[in-house]
Amino acid sequence: MKKTKKLVKELKDKLKEHKGEGKIEDDIHKDLHDGLDEIEDRMSSLHSKTGLKNILEAKKVKADKIAKLVAYEDELEKLQVELIKLQNWVIDNNKRVAIIYEGRDTAGKGGAIKRFTEHLNPRHYRVVALPKPSDIEKGQFYFQRYVKELPNPGEIVFFDRSWYNRAVVEPVMGFCDEGQYNRFMKEVPEFEHMLIEDGIILIKYWFSISKDEQHRRFEGRKVNPLKQWKLSPVDKKAQGMWDKYTHYKEQMFAKSHTTYSPWIIIKGDDKKKARLDSIRYVLSMINYEGKKDANIALNPDPEVVSRYHRANLQLD
Repeated sequence: MKKTKKLVKELKDKLKEHKGEGKIEDDIHKDLHDGLDEIEDRMSSLHSKTGLKNILEAKKVKADKIAKLVAYEDELEKLQVELIKLQNWVIDNNKRVAIIYEGRDTAGKGGAIKRFTEHLNPRHYRVVALPKPSDIEKGQFYFQRYVKELPNPGEIVFFDRSWYNRAVVEPVMGFCDEGQYNRFMKEVPEFEHMLIEDGIILIKYWFSISKDEQHRRFEGRKVNPLKQWKLSPVDKKAQGMWDKYTHYKEQMFAKSHTTYSPWIIIKGDDKKKARLDSIRYVLSMINYEGKKDANIALNPDPEVVSRYHRANLQLD
């Protein structure tokens, strides 16, 4: 605010220096002066509750919505400070962390990863979002292309979808046969056990979303030119195949949820809460250096984050 005021004053002083250099210049100076006066008036109004309220009402913005957004951004920033501490601990101790983000389309996986990585050192993390397998990859050991992407010492890897494509998306859409599916479901607990035994810290998220909320988000993508690229042929079939997705999702949980590699369910209808509490869960699970000095709660809300259990009521 002080810098802006200083800039306005400097501009006005320069205008005075060049005043009277011609009719056109005078008109330009007058317009600029008027504009700068308006900026000063608006800045002054921000210092009073009434002025701020009037600005918000003129823009049809609800004050409580702004307050919630400010609180969210403040909370997110404090958690991101802790994430930097966590990453430094990972680097200094040559730890390997792999975080899997799974869930239905539009559940908020990408947005959560974006907030997680926003201020991390890009040299020590990767986001892995593999395209459909090539003809060569289709003939390989199924896990082979994912093994190449596992974290190196001192690195965090975020899997925006993972080997669990074979557990839900592929059988739902007919991209694998029954034999391939059954073999995967048998092998995946053993595969993850080997990763954990080798020292990889593995966290598995399922972002849960209600059918109505997914429909609302799909409709939003259709009319938003900045998000239309997110719509795919698979997305367009998601609502119509909701029950089939649910069946395979439940089978995945039943056969791959283990004591050493549990599924963590994130309720994703409220994107902001899902983002904050998915970060909190990671921070709460790892004893990084400086954790005890955190000036924000690190335990996630149990209404948002929970371990999978058959008796738990889920959004999807």
